[in-house]
This record gives sequence, C-alpha cells and structure tokens, in this order.
Amino acid sequence: MEQLRSRGSALKLALALTCVVLAVELVGGLISHSLALLSDAGHVLTDVFALGLAWFAVAQASRPADSRRSYGYHRVSILAALVNSVTLIVIVLAIGFEAVRRLANPEPVQGGVVVVAALAGIAINTFVAFGLREHTHGLNVRAAMLHVVGDIGASVGVVVAGFVILLTGWLYIDPLLSLGIAVLIAFGAWRIVRETVNLLMEGTPAEIDLDAVTKEITGTELVSGMHDLHVWALSSDQVALSCHVVVGDCPLRDAEHMVRDLEQRLCERFAIGHTTIQVESCHPCGDIEHGAGEHNHPHEHLLLVSTLAAPAGVPAPAAAGDPEAATRPRAAGSSARPR
Repeated sequence: MEQLRSRGSALKLALALTCVVLAVELVGGLISHSLALLSDAGHVLTDVFALGLAWFAVAQASRPADSRRSYGYHRVSILAALVNSVTLIVIVLAIGFEAVRRLANPEPVQGGVVVVAALAGIAINTFVAFGLREHTHGLNVRAAMLHVVGDIGASVGVVVAGFVILLTGWLYIDPLLSLGIAVLIAFGAWRIVRETVNLLMEGTPAEIDLDAVTKEITGTELVSGMHDLHVWALSSDQVALSCHVVVGDCPLRDAEHMVRDLEQRLCERFAIGHTTIQVESCHPCGDIEHGAGEHNHPHEHLLLVSTLAAPAGVPAPAAAGDPEAATRPRAAGSSARPR
C-alpha cells in the first residue's frame, strides 16, 4: 500500500509539471508556426492524458477487493495503458498527415522561439523522468514513462531543427522531423498495445519462462507429476499461477509443507504472488481434459461419499450386476452413477 501511495505522489507531480510543458510548447508552436514543436506539444498532450490515467489506475489499484472484484482493481492499470497507446497511434496519424501537407507547402518557422520552448520542455521532462524511474516495474507507469522519455527525444530533435532553420533557413527540416517524431511515438505505442493485449487475453507474461516454472514445480520433493498449469497476469506487476501436482502417499501435513515451500520459491524466483496448487494423491485427474471450455471436475472418474452408515430402513445404492456398488465411495449430492 505504501508503494502505491508513493507511486501516486510521483504521478501527481509528473502530471502537474507536464501540464507546464504542454503550455510552453503549445504557445511556442503557435508563435513560431513550427509543426515540429506543435507535434511535440501533441505528444505532451498525450503525456498529460497518460499520466492522468496512470494516476487514476494507481488510485483504483489501492481499492480493496470486494464481492464483485475478488482480485481487486489491479486490472484497471492494463486498461489505462491500452487507452494510452491507442491514443498515441491516433496522434501519430494526425502528425503524419500534417507533415506531408507541409512538405508540399513549407511554411516559415521562427527558429529562435522553437529552440527556447524545446529546451524548456527538455528540462522539465528530464526532471519528471527521474521522478518516475523508481516506479517503472508497473506496465501503466512504464507506458506513461515512455511518453515522457519519447518527448525528451523529440524535443532534442526540435532543438536541432530550430538551429538548422536559424543557420540555413531550410524549412523542410520541420515536417521531416515531425515524421521522425511520429515514428518514435508509433514504435513505443505498438509495444504497449502488444503487451496489454497479451495480458487481457490471459497470456503468459513475457518475463515468465514457463519451462523454468515447470521444472521448479516437478523438481520439488514429494511431487511425482504436474498438469493443468496456468500462469497469467492480474496486472503488470501481479502474476497468478494455478496447477495440479501429484504426490505419493504421505501425511497431510507433509503435503501442506511442500505446497508452502513451493509457493515461496515461485514467489522468490518468478515473482508469482497469487498461487493456487491442487494436490492429488489417491485419485489423480488422469486423462481428464483441462483445455478451455472443458468441464474438468472428475465427476465420472471419482465418486466420494461420507463413510457414515445409512439410516435404518434406507437401502444402500447399488448397481445391477455390481454387488460392491453399495460400499463404493460416492460424492455427496452427485448424480453420476457408480461405475
């Protein structure tokens, strides 16, 4: 919780400073007629949007779980990151269109104003980037950080363009640099889109080596087999795992100690914080299908009942031709027939 508060404070400060950068570059771009500076201001506008969504996502993630959201609200951060990246792609298209128009009809640009405004943006964004660097393990903050760092790079290019215009008067540098900024933004946005879609599709996080996880589980003492392994992300920094492990005949306390030890190792080595491990011994799942859409509870494979005697006058269940059916374990409430 303390980590979330710290992240929220850093994002609030970054949001306020980025609004200052937006104002400086927007005014400078309008005064100088520089598309490159206005493009950078457009990028800064998405920074404001990104940081605002990131701040909102952190606030939502700090909310406790409830009956409707048993895992809490961590996934809001993934949705916010996706919105950020899609917004960036829209900005890229707008910048590209205007750059092509200006290549056909160059417009005069005041290089001095461009340089001053871009340098101010570089100074403030560098301060913001240093403030966010300790919180970039979260995908949503990383998306916001990408906005800021990309804007620093774009602003450096704008400074160069301003000097080129001052020294040579070559106006084509302005729309050409704008196209370069657009490519920079698009590259970062595509990476975030790809990662967020993978998380929303319950894909295995990119940093998780599933083979290594399998070896860690199957190499555990008492474990003779493992199946139905799933690893997915609740958010960019909250990973969950579920699996079935088969163990030999052993006391319940030994199996429980094994599970606790395995949970700790999975957390320490792979940062998997939510772990659900089903232990199987006498009645492993066997050939039950565990794929998507399959009903994987072994109703037809395993029948268990209480060993209490039936009330007087109530006949024990039996199947025709199966005299042992009356004594075979059966699940309480199960409608499956003894086999």
